[in-house]
Amino acid sequence: MHQVVWGIALVTLAGILQGSFAAPMKRMPEWHWENSWLIFALSGLVIFPWIIALSTVPRLSSVFQGASESTLLKVAIFGFAWGFGATLFGQGISRVGLALGFALILGITASFGSLLPLAVLHPEELFAKRGLALIAGTAVMVVGLVFLALAGKQRERDLGTGQSAGSGFTLGLIICIFSGIFSSMLNFSFLFGDELRVRALDAGASMSMAANPIWALAVTAGFVTNLLYCVYLLQKNRTWAAYGKAGSPQNWLLGFSTGLLWFGGIVLYGMGAASLGSLGGILGWPMFMIVDIIAGLFWGALTGEWKGSSRRTLAYCWTGVGILFLAIVVISIGNAV
Repeated sequence: MHQVVWGIALVTLAGILQGSFAAPMKRMPEWHWENSWLIFALSGLVIFPWIIALSTVPRLSSVFQGASESTLLKVAIFGFAWGFGATLFGQGISRVGLALGFALILGITASFGSLLPLAVLHPEELFAKRGLALIAGTAVMVVGLVFLALAGKQRERDLGTGQSAGSGFTLGLIICIFSGIFSSMLNFSFLFGDELRVRALDAGASMSMAANPIWALAVTAGFVTNLLYCVYLLQKNRTWAAYGKAGSPQNWLLGFSTGLLWFGGIVLYGMGAASLGSLGGILGWPMFMIVDIIAGLFWGALTGEWKGSSRRTLAYCWTGVGILFLAIVVISIGNAV
């Protein structure tokens, strides 16, 4: 029971870190989206993952050399697909806002990233107590997401932004849905890349750090998509020069902090999932995503995204947050039985 509590605590802290990663971008007014997102991708998807993997896994190269081609390919393909979802994530939150974007995208990610692997890898658990708790928790979470979507739509009306903004919200909503589907693939990399974790353990890595080779390979594959899209926008919008403007040194530090927060959350999630047992990567994932959503909502509120909203809008928003908390409770109880 102590190990389960410790695992839940780590997953919760991981969600707080990841839900906070985009907040520093609000402090980079001199940079366009593609400027800040490229620095995030470079630091969070390449630099920090490999530094941490190399420093925590002995004989890292032999771990990869000894793994089967099938495992490496699965991790890379799912990571590349996740990278597409991450690119859409950045576009989604720029259209519907930090708070609502986190809620919609990560809510969908939580559902796809947990239920599908459970059905494929552990079908016998799907209708056992743990599986039923996960299904019930996911259903509760969907109800919470409906309230948050209503809050976002009502916010548009409160601000009187008109039909064109409504159309922009609809496009943003579509982007968020596709982002959520593809973003769930990162958990697929974690679950289907377990051979790398086992080999890292055999090489002398600790239980809490053994998943780092999976993360390094998966997110680096995802970096490719983000790099291509950011370079395309930098060329199209001629925004390369923004890197040399006044305020850039501070922006570079903030940009690297986004990558550190994001990947720090991934590492802690891997540690927490390992503490939750054989189904930790399935049951821990929705908890991770829900806390991530709540942290995103907090930062969205703190940065004024809900300023000027009516009481009805705020009621929808906080009702949705409350229901998400309930979903955490349901899934946590299911993991403890």
